[in-house]
Amino acid sequence: MANFPYPQPYTRNTPRKSKLDHHKEAIKLMLGNRDICSDPAQPSAAQIFHRLRCDHDFRGVYTAVKEYVRSLNAEREDIWRLVHGLVASLNQQSGAKLLRTLSASHPTIVSEKKTLSLYRAASKLLPPRKPDLRKLQAEADLEWMRRILQNDRVCNDCRSRIDTFPDTQILVDRLYNCRLSERNRAMTILARRQGIKGATTRSFLGICKGTYLQYLRIYSTGGVERLFAPKTRSTRKYDNEQIKQAVFRIFHEPPSQYGINRTAWIMSDLSRVLGETGQPACNEVIRRITKEAGYRWRKARIQLTSQDPAYSEKLATVQAILSSLQPDEAFFSIDEFGPFAVKMKQGLRLDPPGLRRIMPQWQKSKGCLILTAALELSGNQVTHFYSERKNTDEMIRRMDLLLEKYVNCRAIYLSWDAASWHISKKLMKRIEEHNATAESLGRPRVETAPLPSGAQFLNVIESIFSGMARAVIHNSNYLSEEAARAAIDRYFGERNQQFRNKPKRAGNLIWGEERVPPAFSDSNNCKDPRWR
Repeated sequence: MANFPYPQPYTRNTPRKSKLDHHKEAIKLMLGNRDICSDPAQPSAAQIFHRLRCDHDFRGVYTAVKEYVRSLNAEREDIWRLVHGLVASLNQQSGAKLLRTLSASHPTIVSEKKTLSLYRAASKLLPPRKPDLRKLQAEADLEWMRRILQNDRVCNDCRSRIDTFPDTQILVDRLYNCRLSERNRAMTILARRQGIKGATTRSFLGICKGTYLQYLRIYSTGGVERLFAPKTRSTRKYDNEQIKQAVFRIFHEPPSQYGINRTAWIMSDLSRVLGETGQPACNEVIRRITKEAGYRWRKARIQLTSQDPAYSEKLATVQAILSSLQPDEAFFSIDEFGPFAVKMKQGLRLDPPGLRRIMPQWQKSKGCLILTAALELSGNQVTHFYSERKNTDEMIRRMDLLLEKYVNCRAIYLSWDAASWHISKKLMKRIEEHNATAESLGRPRVETAPLPSGAQFLNVIESIFSGMARAVIHNSNYLSEEAARAAIDRYFGERNQQFRNKPKRAGNLIWGEERVPPAFSDSNNCKDPRWR
């Protein structure tokens, strides 16, 4: 090995002897009557192996016999192909010339009689001398497409037919200056104009029949503009806003409203009711819509379904008031936030690597706050104050503050949930007393628009609370109750100023950290438990 620059493979000096060596002549004799044109009466390898075992005392394996017979057959097939090719190329060649040619290439064939028999057999099997016009045309079409694709100058004379179309130059530019998909589209149209068959075009471009027909269909309906137009996202049913609104509108109502004897919705019932209301959607579409909106079944059964039997009537009343609200009228969404303790609060925050924040489970409270607020939907203005407790007196105090602030209005509407202090007799009596003297004193009239029971998700003020909590309460650690109040006051002050500067965008602009648009809708989930 030291005499060679690279390691050499192992080679055997003498070929390995095989048990078949002494029987090869017998195998050739058995195949001696075998014609080169593969007569089916000739013995097979299995038959030869059986005769060798019985008559010649062969003790080898069948595989060796099969491989040797296959090698002899391959040699005979090579000779047969050579003879067939010679006869096809030199149809007038005599048997003697053929014998000399075969003797030079295959010295094992020296019999003139055998050569003549091969000559006659090959001549009979030659196909008639008629050109395959379809094959020639396919080859010419492939050559035309190759020249066009390579921008061969020779093909300029071949473009006479396609140059008669006005958009040919656009297709040619796309063919040479764009990506593969656009080149395929351009070549498909050019080849079609040239009269090239679809099968030839598809084999040249490597595209399937469906894609080929799609290109032709798009071009026939919209021309080159639509053929090369950028792909837009296909319209999916779960992206349809009408379907979404219908899903959430039905999802918020109790199933009993539709004659379903269940306390909570299931997918099959939702799908059936949607179909009955003219907005059909399958289970998968409903599942995709609710999942993208952050809904989960366990939370939906607890918080997102109202059991109020008058749900539809109360909802229709609120919608009627909002649809016909006059400029001298104001609609207020009222609720309380809290009580909540002033202490270290948890929440999401962008932290650097290696920092792990820890919040003690037990903390000493620095104070307790109850925030009472009212959102005026037309101007998106929040009026708030802090209460000691939740009761009817605080609601009366809230009403008096709104009457003083909106004294120029003809009427104000108070909308709140079904909490006991919102619908108490004392409050209703105070409203009646005020309305009895409101017209004579020139003060606004007070009307109530209560929400259905268990439908806090319809209260628009809840979206304001969730945005406020995410902005100034989550991740907070105020040192005192006054510091927490100052942060909340500043938040609402900046928010009110924002909507005073841009009143036209009120209800559509999600100011700051609000998770839900502050607009009344029967498909909104204003009270998001993830941000309270």
